[in-house]
Amino acid sequence: MSAHEIDYNNKSDARFLQEFFDSYDEALELELEDLDPAARPDPDERAWRRRYFGELLHLQGELVKLQNWVVRTGHRLVVIFEGRDAAGKGGVIKRIMQRLNPRYCRVAALPAPSERERSQWYFQRYVSHLPAAGEIVLFDRSWYNRAGVEKVMGFCSDEEYEEFFHSAPEFERLLVRSGIQIVKYWISITDEEQETRFLSRIHDPLKQWKLSPMDLESRRRWEDYTAAKEIMLERTNIEEARWWIVQGVDKKKARLNCISHLLQQVPYEAEEGTPITLPSRIHHADYARHPVPESMLVPDCY
Repeated sequence: MSAHEIDYNNKSDARFLQEFFDSYDEALELELEDLDPAARPDPDERAWRRRYFGELLHLQGELVKLQNWVVRTGHRLVVIFEGRDAAGKGGVIKRIMQRLNPRYCRVAALPAPSERERSQWYFQRYVSHLPAAGEIVLFDRSWYNRAGVEKVMGFCSDEEYEEFFHSAPEFERLLVRSGIQIVKYWISITDEEQETRFLSRIHDPLKQWKLSPMDLESRRRWEDYTAAKEIMLERTNIEEARWWIVQGVDKKKARLNCISHLLQQVPYEAEEGTPITLPSRIHHADYARHPVPESMLVPDCY
């Protein structure tokens, strides 16, 4: 047996294997939110799920290589995710983040602006979330709020709305000239699919927190959001920071397609791996581990 093979009868190797499987159970836990407890997937669906997990793990492995390259080269990357409520932005972001180091890749999901922030230059509160060298920032909604929700819900004036379209392209060109790469995704779903996902959230206690009064109002104003989206894409699709449309009705395909496409946008190169050797622990004859007091232990309920 080579040094890279696992002896299933060896307790140490068996424990290592269990740790390996436990780490990938996280992916299964994430996918539970997509399952209908009353449904039994047919054989084709089960086969697709197996393929999906295989592709997802492969792409996440490439994302790790991309992150290592970003850290190594000092690259700065901004990825913007926009789309209707319940389009699946959060699901794509979760799968991107799942295997990455949050020290170097983080999510910026800003709440509604405060009174002070409303008095600032519109882009000011986003600037502090931009990446430093060796960092990736994923914007779960971004400065494009002004072109979408703020316009439709009347949270900005016509003058502020029009000024946004003059400023946004120049702001992004400035960021690109400074060395920040910007990739922008709009995740697209149909009217019928949004209705289904909203109803799912309404009837699932674990998902109801995802619904806000603003989300419900957006459902009523579907056509207004459509018009705002079309204007936004037309007026802010610049060569330096293009818009890319992700078909999001099938969540799993949307995640794979988006991650695969993102990997193609960054000129990363995998570094030749240096073998890692686990050093032996130093043992001292006078070292003794003190027992933990029973009063401090969390009870074993499981």
